[in-house]
Amino acid sequence: MKKLAIVLFVFFLASCAKQPVFMSKQTVIRDVAVNSNNIVMNRAGDELYVANIDVPTVTIIDVKTKKKKAEIAVGREPRQLTLSPDEQFLYVSCMYDHRVDIISLKKQRVIGHIQTGIEPFGLVTSQDGRWLYVANYRSGTLSIVDLQSGKVKKDIRVGDRPRTVTITADGKKLYVPHYLQGKITVIDTKKEKVVKQISLAPSPDQEDRKKSQGIPNTLEQFVIAPDGKKAYVPHLLTNVDTPIHFEETIFPAISVIRLDIDEEVLDERKELFEEINVTDVNNETMIVSNPYDIAFHPNGKKAYAIMSGSEDLVVFDLARGGNATQVLRRIQGDNPRGIVISPDGETLYIHQAMSHELAIVKTGGEQAYAKAKQIGKNISLISQDSLPPLVREGKKIFYSANSDEYAAEITKNNWMSCASCHSDGDINGLTLMTPKGPRNVPSNILTTKTGLFMWDGSRDDFTDYIHTVQGEMGGMLQYDPSKPLPPDVQHMFDALFAYLDDPSSFPVPKSPYREKDGSLTHIAKKGEQLFFGKGNCLTCHGGKYFTDSVKAVDNNGQLTTGQISFLHDIGTENVLDRSSSGDARAQFKNPRTPKQWDTPTLRGVWATAPYLHDGSASTIEEAIVRHQIKEVEQLSEEEIKQIAAYVRSLE
Repeated sequence: MKKLAIVLFVFFLASCAKQPVFMSKQTVIRDVAVNSNNIVMNRAGDELYVANIDVPTVTIIDVKTKKKKAEIAVGREPRQLTLSPDEQFLYVSCMYDHRVDIISLKKQRVIGHIQTGIEPFGLVTSQDGRWLYVANYRSGTLSIVDLQSGKVKKDIRVGDRPRTVTITADGKKLYVPHYLQGKITVIDTKKEKVVKQISLAPSPDQEDRKKSQGIPNTLEQFVIAPDGKKAYVPHLLTNVDTPIHFEETIFPAISVIRLDIDEEVLDERKELFEEINVTDVNNETMIVSNPYDIAFHPNGKKAYAIMSGSEDLVVFDLARGGNATQVLRRIQGDNPRGIVISPDGETLYIHQAMSHELAIVKTGGEQAYAKAKQIGKNISLISQDSLPPLVREGKKIFYSANSDEYAAEITKNNWMSCASCHSDGDINGLTLMTPKGPRNVPSNILTTKTGLFMWDGSRDDFTDYIHTVQGEMGGMLQYDPSKPLPPDVQHMFDALFAYLDDPSSFPVPKSPYREKDGSLTHIAKKGEQLFFGKGNCLTCHGGKYFTDSVKAVDNNGQLTTGQISFLHDIGTENVLDRSSSGDARAQFKNPRTPKQWDTPTLRGVWATAPYLHDGSASTIEEAIVRHQIKEVEQLSEEEIKQIAAYVRSLE
């Protein structure tokens, strides 16, 4: 009997060890729609949970005392989070560690991890808490995680750059916006398959180029209204039909989706100068930029949208036509990216992502003429910033379209930030017009390590980007670019460079085209041999960064636009390309023709379509074929596919 008791006790311990730590034992059925976000409030409205994004922690705030209850260490780049239906667990996407961390709110610590696809971003639990749905940004998949086992049950391929995730109140559908494509994938949770893809319509061209128009991209959120009938999607419109100009290229917008038919309601889209048309004391429209998130009053009569670039709050009166009725200018803090509202509709809590603070705004109530007003001091979310001060300063500038905040305005009248074209610091997948011709927006990954700047290698120093600020963003027009800048303005460029140069800012993304163990596929290995052999790709794409632009140096080893030996004509000139006589900062010693192209890095290039300087190649295979050189002419179609497979594997 004693032996039997010991055996039973051991069996009991083993059974306990197998109990899941990723979900609760008791089932609670949630009956409200949920969208993944970087800030979440519990049902009681007495706790807030904030993912600190570039600081690897999650903060818990006591709403009543307005104080930090805990700051919990998690994996790198915690982007979004979601609660279990019983609110016992908090799930956090740790983007750069390719995992989800599970926090026990009772224990206030991480109790487990779930490996996901590459760069998980949005995530929500099923309404019964059994499943976790995770959007993998770089893998282009949605993982269905069994929270009883903590393992991925199934990966659904959804397409390019899935970002956030939203689940309906009945739990039957998931909505997954694609960050750059202007599309939203609809998934049936029972069938576990894609059932539809909603495409946001371009806003038509206007005779007046300064009126809202363009292609929808940079979809940040998908928030369902309290009645469950519609969802709001904040995004940008990018006009590619005219040379880049701060008043004519980038416009804020919020699209509306009918959920019974899963289609956009075009005449309800919120656009600048139309539904977003609040005037200032001079009777001029207040320009806002980079819409990021939305919260609804619990009764559905008002919507509150944060503008991460101009750092404003826009209030929409949905009960009276749906137009904006207030712009609360300059919310205290930097770069608002998340917003939640208290259960009584009286208070808004706004996550200031770059200053790592919580701003508090009183809504003023549901009355038509009520005005939102910020109250008190912001609440600090972190104990220590993970970024050096100069890097943090540069990152703030990069994401800011606040024309009043810095030594010199980086954009005119709050129109656009650097991130308006370099979406989240990377690409926007579009080709924009410039005085030199069409230019594909390049990635900032390794941008400070790979030699000359610009497609034609016409810049060798980061401060040369004053020409971009002046010519495209409308800022710093009071300065002569041919002369040294004042120290405080030069400091802005130094800070921006520090941010771009910091290794944590833009890590080269892992390639989804490798084997699970990270090795090259069979076809990629063949491509590697061709790349280094018959294809002769190393002539231009050599070295650590797969580019020869790093060789464009003078006798002192310094980069110089005067070294043009490593600019190439590979036959990819566009009929719209134009020659340039150079620019003032280079004393016009950097002229370029449409036959001089800088060699881009190939590391992470799988994630930067379209290709070539004008974005005219949609695939890597097409980009290779467009190289009008004898080596490519000698390659078979199969060999080109093999080289492309290798190039897609480069990290």
